[in-house]
Amino acid sequence: MPWRRMRLRNAEVLARCDASGELVSKEGRVEVRYKPNDGRAYFAGASNLKPPAGAPKVEPDSFCGPGESVKKPTKSKKTSASPTIAAPEKPEGDEILAYADGACSGNPGPAGVGAIAIWADQTRELSEYIGEATNNIAELMGVLRAVELAQELGRPLRLYTDSKYSIGVLTQGWKAKANKELVAKVRQALEAHPDTKLFHVRGHQGVRLNEHADELAVRAVQSRESTGWVGI
Repeated sequence: MPWRRMRLRNAEVLARCDASGELVSKEGRVEVRYKPNDGRAYFAGASNLKPPAGAPKVEPDSFCGPGESVKKPTKSKKTSASPTIAAPEKPEGDEILAYADGACSGNPGPAGVGAIAIWADQTRELSEYIGEATNNIAELMGVLRAVELAQELGRPLRLYTDSKYSIGVLTQGWKAKANKELVAKVRQALEAHPDTKLFHVRGHQGVRLNEHADELAVRAVQSRESTGWVGI
């Protein structure tokens, strides 16, 4: 079955539909993917899915790879609501607060980078198409772009990414079995700008700025275009 681009709260998703673009639901829930090939299939209430303005109506079935259903954790009977996920949205002092993400359609496939950076009274975002690449390359490029911006502006950087791979090869001593040249390049950028703190944030868990970085990365893949850093 094909896929239709929809909005689910603050995120763009791909939702199962028929050939005419009508959502296909089972007991009121529709299969959705946050990224075409991340291997995870989620289900959302049909009433929560809204069509975005100007987006292509339908993508072919092959646009998304196979995915396994993600089960929601069982809620404790004593808990009436899930806790809100806390994540910083404002920089401290003269630092840059940034979130970076990568996306690709196929792995490898057309890939894009998304990032948002906030400092003082400035907010900038980046949506960059990087051509054929893997998801890990796109994630590393997102980190690199944020570090380059911080170095250019001469400000400390606090950077969040949902890529465990990037955290591992850049801060935890993981040995890079692939992407060795790019990993070395990002490590060199971090060494040149030591006033950088890199943190992991869970993806697709309602962290607003991380979701926005993901949207920017997906936008680059869809449009095959790059914006560079632009003010918003």
